[in-house]
Amino acid sequence: MVRHVRPGGRATRYGIGVGREGFAWAGRAIVAYKRKWPRWTPPDSMVERQPELEPYSIANRGMVPGLKNPLGARALYIHEGGRDTLYRLHGTPEASSIGRAVSSGCIRLVNQDVTHLYDTVRDGSPIIVIPDPSMSHLLV
Repeated sequence: MVRHVRPGGRATRYGIGVGREGFAWAGRAIVAYKRKWPRWTPPDSMVERQPELEPYSIANRGMVPGLKNPLGARALYIHEGGRDTLYRLHGTPEASSIGRAVSSGCIRLVNQDVTHLYDTVRDGSPIIVIPDPSMSHLLV
């Protein structure tokens, strides 16, 4: 679950999909920047594990934005200590992945929820991902 805590202690809660075992991230960081309809470029380590992703590699300039793009409608880029964690808070075209630990580490939301979050979270906002045995929790 994602909780976006606003001034006055009010929060909006969203369902999420998280990283499968061995790919989860937890800690304190910031939302460094955001993108509408982002281009997806899987890291080289992901392409090594899944060679079928080579057409979308960094060297091949990634996957163009659109409804089939794994980052969905919006992406918020998570940085820790001034460095990109390579984890994202993003939309997904796979609504059935919400509530599951199936991603390569990113935190997925349905497109309408990530669009709402995108519209209300500013660059530089703190983000806290708290590990939970059943499902990661995220505070933005």
